[in-house]
Amino acid sequence: MNTTITPVGSLTAGEVREVLTAATSAPSLHNTQPWRFHCTPGAIELHADTSRALEAADPEHRELVLACGAALLNLRLAIRASGTVPDVRTLPEPGRPSLLATVRPAARRPATPAEQELAAAIPRRRTNRRPFHHDPVPAVLQASLRQAAETERGWLAVLDPPQRLVLCGLSRRAHQEQLDDPEFVAEWQRWTGRAGDVGEGVPVRSSGPVPEPQDEFVLRDFGAGGARTRVTGKDFEPEPLICVLGSFQDSRHAQLQAGMAMQRVLLTATANGLASSFLSQVVEVADTRRELRALIGGGLWPQIVLRVGYGSPVPATPRRPLEDVVTGELEPNRSS
Repeated sequence: MNTTITPVGSLTAGEVREVLTAATSAPSLHNTQPWRFHCTPGAIELHADTSRALEAADPEHRELVLACGAALLNLRLAIRASGTVPDVRTLPEPGRPSLLATVRPAARRPATPAEQELAAAIPRRRTNRRPFHHDPVPAVLQASLRQAAETERGWLAVLDPPQRLVLCGLSRRAHQEQLDDPEFVAEWQRWTGRAGDVGEGVPVRSSGPVPEPQDEFVLRDFGAGGARTRVTGKDFEPEPLICVLGSFQDSRHAQLQAGMAMQRVLLTATANGLASSFLSQVVEVADTRRELRALIGGGLWPQIVLRVGYGSPVPATPRRPLEDVVTGELEPNRSS
């Protein structure tokens, strides 16, 4: 049985389906897709789906909120690309903790070229865990990434070579601490190395190559569904562009904003022909996150670490069907 989504505000049913598809294209830890959308005649509600939280890797649900923030930015941009201005209210009802935002389609107004460019990048964005080319990212593009973060009240720190060396050590420590945690390893194995298109988790086709002993930066092994170390260095780009996206506070609201800033950075990178991936371990372990905060000056809360460069094409990770993540004004289309 097919499902038809009804109009929301000034959006047609077809536009609602398109903007929700864009929203669910956001990245999330282990591709858990921890969001739900509830449609009413006048608004789209974004909820955190804590049933999909990774309690070992993300016990405070910080990365879950970041993922929802990324989905919220996609939703905003897709609505703008349809020629509508979204009225966005974040954390609108303290008595409903799962409700992160309401988005009401408001007046009709054509999107700007910049908004159209970022919206067009949504389906092209990928998490690229493979080696990047050795070409450095030009300073003008680095400035564009920083500006993208600042547009969403975030801050992007580009690490210099001495800072990258420190980060390398922090990543190794954090990675080893997680490997020593049986609950983390079991959780990791449940969500990675999946065969086929099951709609969630990280499939084998989205993993990077097997590491070699001389490699330096720690990346997770998403290919085997096991607790092996994957690293970058000699066989990857020798001097990766490593960026730390931070927020000025570490509240739930700040984390939601950081998720929007992260996604605007990722879409800006995609629109400019850049690839990206995440180095999550260092911000998931409390001690190394605290040391990373000191490394970038102590005034910002590090929310995510990004690796950016020029990469080869990679396939998209799967997404659950909208019917699994959307509730509310949904009607069965029995004529199909």
